[in-house]
Amino acid sequence: MSGTVLVTGSSRGIGRAIALRLARDGFDIVVHYHSRHEAAAEVAGEVRKLGRTTRLLQFDVAQRGAAASALTADI
Repeated sequence: MSGTVLVTGSSRGIGRAIALRLARDGFDIVVHYHSRHEAAAEVAGEVRKLGRTTRLLQFDVAQRGAAASALTADI
């Protein structure tokens, strides 16, 4: 498989596990985080070690306008 997947909350917990599983399955990953930049960067590093590309995207999902702006800018 191929393509890019945005995994919200992927700096920790279930989101992290999903991001890494998708990377192992052949997807590139957009690592989303709200405030844990270092944790998100660590996940991105793990994704790269799996041979996939990745980038970080920060926004608060509770702030609809800011989330929309961040997603639009990332296109």
